[in-house]
Amino acid sequence: MLTMKFGGTSVGDAPRLREVVDIVRSHSGRRPVVVASAMSGVTDLLLGVAHAAVRKEAGKVKEAVESLRRRHQGVADEMVTQAGRRQELVAGHALLLDELENICMGIGYLEELSPRSLDAVASFGERFSCMQIAAILEDAGIPARYIDARGLVRTDARFGEAQVDFAATDGNILRTLPPLVEQGVVPVVTGFIGSTGDGVTTTLGRSGSDYTGAIVGAALHSEEIWIWTDVDGVMTADPRYVEGARPLPEISYREAAEMSYFGAKVIHPKTMLPAITGRIPIRIKNTFNPSHPGTLISERTATVAGVVKNVTSIDGLGLVSIEGHGMLGVPGVSARIFTALGRAGVNVMMISQASSEHNVCLVVPQKDCPRAVGELDKEFASDIAHKLIDDVRLMDGVAIIAVVGEGMRGVPGIAAKVFSAVAREQVNVIAVAQGSSELNISLVVAEGDVRRAVAAIHGQTVADVPRTGA
Repeated sequence: MLTMKFGGTSVGDAPRLREVVDIVRSHSGRRPVVVASAMSGVTDLLLGVAHAAVRKEAGKVKEAVESLRRRHQGVADEMVTQAGRRQELVAGHALLLDELENICMGIGYLEELSPRSLDAVASFGERFSCMQIAAILEDAGIPARYIDARGLVRTDARFGEAQVDFAATDGNILRTLPPLVEQGVVPVVTGFIGSTGDGVTTTLGRSGSDYTGAIVGAALHSEEIWIWTDVDGVMTADPRYVEGARPLPEISYREAAEMSYFGAKVIHPKTMLPAITGRIPIRIKNTFNPSHPGTLISERTATVAGVVKNVTSIDGLGLVSIEGHGMLGVPGVSARIFTALGRAGVNVMMISQASSEHNVCLVVPQKDCPRAVGELDKEFASDIAHKLIDDVRLMDGVAIIAVVGEGMRGVPGIAAKVFSAVAREQVNVIAVAQGSSELNISLVVAEGDVRRAVAAIHGQTVADVPRTGA
């Protein structure tokens, strides 16, 4: 079996949906299972509907619901030619719209938008989309069945970021999907959504549809999991920053996780977990250029000696530093820092410190900076009063640049190339971190220097990445 997940841009309009039909048809011999997102922009519209409902803005709710009706009706009219099937699809969408309006009415009456209610509203995008895709495939002569993932993906009740019960979920998938595939039917499964044991709708959080694709693919022991998107694969850098950026033929799970964590448009690390467990390769492919082989993500990667695979960056960060002579050689300072930040619910993106702990620098999201500084001020108030610590300082407007590649391991001179490149651009490096695995060198620079630094490092270090594809 082959599991194919289609993203929002891949199912966003009639021309793209025709590509989906062609792709599914061309791979019919590999027994495809389809997982799909909402049409592009629909989830954002639905979240706006929910917030309008709680504000009792009935006009905005009605306008948005009508917009959903028109958009999906337009696709049905254009893509589903058989009258009975089209009427059935339109009727199915009408029932969903009625359900959505009822939920919004309840939100308005209660004047409360809980995470549970928000998940319920957000679920409609995938339900509309997959019901539509199944009908379009059927109309094109490809047997297909709409599958609501709420009957497959069992989760806890952490609304907005639900955790999957894999034992129950795998059992549900294996009972439901293989019999359809054996009959030559293409299951079309809603991404992003699941349900609790009590049948309450949940969502899987960021990149939830990709995650569903990996969950389904792993449970079915698919030969590969294909993530169809709008780029030719994982790039060596952000093409907006680097004119010479190009797709990578292969990367490892570890490389993909590092790239994603530091801002590359790859795949969320959570998505890879089911595939890693099942040792199933993931392939990133482009719906707009389906003949391109894309990027294969697997356990192993074809490494070139000394190669840097990717230069990526993430901005919107702040640098928090703690410094003082009283910290020299004192055990437990780092433990106190992380305990304090844990209490405040602050995610630490990077840490850099000298072995003496005389200075500790932490990079955190900009939105978390006030909480981080406030909690550290409380934790070290006595130390600051006794002059053991100078102060807790904050530098706004910084970014992390990450240089990633398993081929860097054990190869001298990579760091020298990186720092020579940024020096030639006269970019100041504020902090540096490198793990013992040598998979990643991370450096902190001012946000205004990111583009120049990324382009310079890419030009200096990524020249030996092989080209691939059409």
